[in-house]
Amino acid sequence: MDLWVLWLIIIFILIVAEVSTVNLVSIWFIASGIVSLIISIFYDNFFVQFAVFVILGIVLLMTTRSFLEKIIKSKEDTKTNLDRIIGSTAIVTEPIRKNEVGEAKVEGKKWSAISKENLSIGEEVIIENIDGVKLIVRKKEK
Repeated sequence: MDLWVLWLIIIFILIVAEVSTVNLVSIWFIASGIVSLIISIFYDNFFVQFAVFVILGIVLLMTTRSFLEKIIKSKEDTKTNLDRIIGSTAIVTEPIRKNEVGEAKVEGKKWSAISKENLSIGEEVIIENIDGVKLIVRKKEK
């Protein structure tokens, strides 16, 4: 088997691994695999190709990973439609006991809600945050 075919197989396996994870680990080795593939066309020594693959992959990983993680994290901070209700007023529809789940209604939808204080039916509350499917609320100051 020609060495370039081996590098194509390695690159394909690494692409599948990268697509199945979100950790950005094998993407640098995909790039170094492509370089090794190109080298295999001109130079027929597997050990040299493998050394280039490993060294280039590690260098790319160490030099660019933190930069790419910053870019990805900044995109993750994009607000969703649910974030727009944070700060809104809701009405308690089932009593909320201190640190126990009750229910509140906001924009026509009922949500599980939790608070650090006791709240009774009909009280207005401010939505401070969303934790999974629960609203974190506090009593509205009048």
